[in-house]
Amino acid sequence: MGRKEPKKRNPQDRLNNFLEVSLGFTDEEAKEEATRCLNCKNPACVKGCPVNIDIPEFIQLIKEGKRKEALLKIKEKNTLPAICGRVCPQEEQCEKLCILAKNNQPINIGALERYAADYELLFGSLDSKKKDTSPVKVAVVGSGPAGLSCAGELAKMGYMVVIFESLHKAGGVLTYGIPEFRLPKRIVEHEIDYIKSLGVEIRLDTLIGLTYTINDLFNEDFKAIFVATGAGLPQFLGIEGENINRVYSANEFLTRINLMQAHKFPQYNTPISLGKTVAVIGGGNVALDCARVAKRLGKEVILIYRRTEKEMPARIEEIKNAKEENIQFLFLTQPVRILADEESKVKAIECIKMRLGPLDDTGRQKPIPIEGSNFIINVDTVIVAIGQNPNPLIPRLTPELKTNPDGTIIVDENLATSIKGVFAGGDIVTGSDTVISAMGAGKRAAYFIDRYIKNEH
Repeated sequence: MGRKEPKKRNPQDRLNNFLEVSLGFTDEEAKEEATRCLNCKNPACVKGCPVNIDIPEFIQLIKEGKRKEALLKIKEKNTLPAICGRVCPQEEQCEKLCILAKNNQPINIGALERYAADYELLFGSLDSKKKDTSPVKVAVVGSGPAGLSCAGELAKMGYMVVIFESLHKAGGVLTYGIPEFRLPKRIVEHEIDYIKSLGVEIRLDTLIGLTYTINDLFNEDFKAIFVATGAGLPQFLGIEGENINRVYSANEFLTRINLMQAHKFPQYNTPISLGKTVAVIGGGNVALDCARVAKRLGKEVILIYRRTEKEMPARIEEIKNAKEENIQFLFLTQPVRILADEESKVKAIECIKMRLGPLDDTGRQKPIPIEGSNFIINVDTVIVAIGQNPNPLIPRLTPELKTNPDGTIIVDENLATSIKGVFAGGDIVTGSDTVISAMGAGKRAAYFIDRYIKNEH
């Protein structure tokens, strides 16, 4: 029996809306997929999970028709299961180590996790195990996956936890960065409500570094601080024409759509100016998110990537979805200049053809320009989605906080920074990474913060 995949909405239908593409497993489909699990004595899949979910056990519970119990088992280790079941790259983590992966048929762990987690959406939230709160306060800066995970774990340990979020909605990249059709906002809100149910307070519109400094938090009697401000500073190509109208960073484009509902202007106050043809630069999940959003806004979309499809860092599932939605792919191509019309708006993009050379530091073949191969593509919007840098505000305004040349915060093996009582984790430490990796860092930070506070007292 082969691996089952959840059904999806018809490609043509989904281009007319932002509804979730994957429909998830039915009870029958979930049980059928769960029966494929071999219940290994030494399950390698668990080693591939950054938060160490007991994967064989929750799958066994699904096999027995115990969906609620399966979710409870997951929640022992993972505070955001409905999110992880949708956006985690399981194929590079738990599923990659599944013994059935040797035949390219690993258990669909991600879809089964989503199936278990969606129990709460159908039948109501499970009772959270809130402990009696101690008077010891811990501050968490940032409400993305690392911050939420850390806060949830600390709350379960009994600490009084306050999350400080600079935006008017919690969730960080989960809210502003990932489109509705891949991660519905009601899912994010549901998971955040669970964290709140544990006793966590979330203060919105509060910018640490300006509204309050790190020292201000210590003066408010917070005994430890976890910095989880992520990687929200966009990278650009550094080419001519990037400062003209209708050139967007992926961060700005997705934030306008996901957080500010720009595609519903004038019903909402934030507009977004797009022409008829959009070029998206990049090959990761964020680039594909931008391309698929633009397609849903009725635009012709060309995704330009300097390597081949084989080297794309995006998930295979998302590449397939983009192809189904008629996104045009232009591989082995590198933009070198953006051209403007008389109104200083994008009118075209000049590119050069590439070839693949020796391996670079990433383990992929380095793209090398082919001299004299320049050509012009007529587009009227450009979205640059080539990566993000760490948010610089706190390091810039806190000189005693040591950072690397790339802006990431330096931490030791305990995720402790150069300032006593201040810890950091997630993208602000590693650079741009996955949701589940950030969650794993948040979970580890909670353990180290707990140990630090107990040793201090």
